[in-house]
Amino acid sequence: MQYALLIYNAPGFYEALSDADIETAYAEYDALADDPRCVGATQLHPAETATSVRVVGGRTLITDGPFADTKEVLGGICLIEAADLDEALELAAGVPAVRLGGVVEVRPVVRR
Repeated sequence: MQYALLIYNAPGFYEALSDADIETAYAEYDALADDPRCVGATQLHPAETATSVRVVGGRTLITDGPFADTKEVLGGICLIEAADLDEALELAAGVPAVRLGGVVEVRPVVRR
């Protein structure tokens, strides 16, 4: 079954890390991307670069910035193939964001 790992970080959390910690985190992300269970993974640019699109009353509204103002922002996505939720959670627990104060949301992917 496929699961999406939605990786959330506190805004600006990288600025608080040492160069060595950043290098370690990137190495861990690279290892996750190289895991044969990883179908695809990508890092997102900061939330400030987002553009949100809404349709209200039949009219398209485009605004700069993320959809919601939250204390954590989506920083990356990893699509994995796992036997079950337990295996997906095990992979999620190894995502650097988890130990660096962030959170990984694990969601099953709808197959069509």
